[in-house]
Amino acid sequence: MQYSLGIILNTLLIIVGTAIISFSLGRFSECMTFLLCFCILRLSSGGFHLKTTLACNIVTIFLSTVLPSFITLSNSILWIANVFNLIIIVTFAPNPDRNTRIPASIYPLLKLVSIAMVSSNFFLQSTVIGLAFLVQSLTVIPWTRRRTQ
Repeated sequence: MQYSLGIILNTLLIIVGTAIISFSLGRFSECMTFLLCFCILRLSSGGFHLKTTLACNIVTIFLSTVLPSFITLSNSILWIANVFNLIIIVTFAPNPDRNTRIPASIYPLLKLVSIAMVSSNFFLQSTVIGLAFLVQSLTVIPWTRRRTQ
């Protein structure tokens, strides 16, 4: 129960922190869209975790407020980012946490959902969504070698 409560409180802290900062920057809808797209893709694609919840909270709030507030991509750069995101997701997703209890039998479905989400931005052409997917797709790449036993 303590573990579940911790997850709920950390999620709430990220949402509220992002909402307050983005509202003060006048970029509420962009930042909340970034956070929503990042989180939904993360649910299906997995990715690495930071060592502490505090680090996760700070980094997530920082990224979800700074990137959509201060970075815009031209159409050609957005298209390249979308292709890059798709390549990463096709290659590495899903990459669930080793402690996850997701059965391996649904990994193909999670991959398809992730691919569909990332592919949707070819039609939407949203810089905010493209940035969210870029940040999340980078977390899916296994940067360290896994030990084989």
